[in-house]
Amino acid sequence: MYVYTMGERPYAIQMAELLDPRKIYFDSRVISQADCTQKHQKGLDVVLGAESAVIILDDTEYVWRQHKENLILMDRYHYFSSSGRSFNMNNRSLSELKMDESEPDGVLATILEVLKRVHQLFFDLVLKTVGSEVLKGCKLLFTRVWKVGEQAEKQKLWEVAEKLGAICCKDLDSSVTHVVSTDMGTEKSQWAVKHGKFLVHPRWIEAANFLWKRQPEDKFPVNVSKNEH
Repeated sequence: MYVYTMGERPYAIQMAELLDPRKIYFDSRVISQADCTQKHQKGLDVVLGAESAVIILDDTEYVWRQHKENLILMDRYHYFSSSGRSFNMNNRSLSELKMDESEPDGVLATILEVLKRVHQLFFDLVLKTVGSEVLKGCKLLFTRVWKVGEQAEKQKLWEVAEKLGAICCKDLDSSVTHVVSTDMGTEKSQWAVKHGKFLVHPRWIEAANFLWKRQPEDKFPVNVSKNEH
């Protein structure tokens, strides 16, 4: 996180020390007026990180003309009486009342909830998007992977494969790209060999899941069942 202000640097540093005395959240990441590359404007060109992953909290919209899509506009938080007076607020300040704003629906509490929701949605979406690319374009048919009679769609391996972007099916057809098997001797395994389809062990899916990358199929061969010897 950054402290970003149009004020002077000594003021910004003092505010950062007040808010984060142990330097857990801001450390030395302070941006002041002298760091800005445009007059009367704040910009993300002085912030490390991808612009698409940056969230801005500010009570002033016009200083972020080039980054409005990143901005969460919030109400001003007035704690000290001097802060309120500078905006013609004549009521007693929170500091004078020796209390803080409402915890459930105050300015800071409300913004915190928004940030939590954005954080969760952002990373949930990113993880799902990246994960769904791993086995994209693969259509899988399973044989001798779980017990007869068990519902395929509820099996962990089936769910993992779909999460990785694969299409799972129960019937043989020409669109199948992979047969996942533990036994070379099954009808479906033999069909894969005959028609030039990939025949892989279930560990192929597990490896793709752990490594976030489609693995070479020839590294996960299916062995001949002992019952055939």
